[in-house]
Amino acid sequence: MSSTVYALLAIALWTTLASLGTALSHLPPFLLTGLALIIGSVPSWPLVLRDRRAWKVPPRTLALGIYGLFGYHFLLFIALRYAPPVEANLVNYLWPLLMVVLAPVLLPGVSLRPLHLVAGLLGFAGAAAAILGARVGATAVAGYWGFLPALASAFVWASYSLWTKRVAAFPTSAIGLFGLVSGLLSLACHAVLEPSVTLSGRDWLLLVLCGLGPLGAAFFVWDMALKRGDARQIGILSYITPLGSTALLLLVTGRPLTWTIVLAAWLIISAAIMGTRAR
Repeated sequence: MSSTVYALLAIALWTTLASLGTALSHLPPFLLTGLALIIGSVPSWPLVLRDRRAWKVPPRTLALGIYGLFGYHFLLFIALRYAPPVEANLVNYLWPLLMVVLAPVLLPGVSLRPLHLVAGLLGFAGAAAAILGARVGATAVAGYWGFLPALASAFVWASYSLWTKRVAAFPTSAIGLFGLVSGLLSLACHAVLEPSVTLSGRDWLLLVLCGLGPLGAAFFVWDMALKRGDARQIGILSYITPLGSTALLLLVTGRPLTWTIVLAAWLIISAAIMGTRAR
């Protein structure tokens, strides 16, 4: 398959993450994160059984992987649980813009240009539109608090993506190790901090779909796309993700399409495209 097909397959899988997370939001967050990440690591198990070097990474790289996979998904699932999911999902998709804004801070030899600053203002205006447009009613305090982990998840994924450029190159199969260790850590936190729950057959089905799809296969096919194609063109394709994810969330939750959602999506996606195209 061409790199474009691989990229579109990854994007299609990632658009389901917020909807699956919302459908499973009744589960304790540590339990949800742990089981989904462990299931997501399964595709790499045959690789490490065949060659143990597939998971051989320095401790620093492993710590970074745990920070990225565990931190991002845990915070996103928290946000989808406590904030209106459509708006929280849009705030989460500030991460492409944050990659641009944080690059001068986290990577040596990188600077910002005026267009980057304009993009930053647009993106955060979009986040403000999403947050202020959310109707949380009687749960206003809890609802608005839920946007903090959504913003934090965007920061974690952006910083993780940038910091991977400061560690030695690692094989894609190592993501399975990141997911497995992160999942076990999350389950340990669940055992200590959260009440035990009984999972239904529907819960297990959604967990398997979540783990093998957006938390599993998506990472592998995305890497195949980047290795075979032009990263700039593939990066532009990635902006389909927030559109598809938001549309699917609206369908799943039965929410109507409001002007604030349209405005927030337009501002955030425009800012991300503007920021990444600036040189």
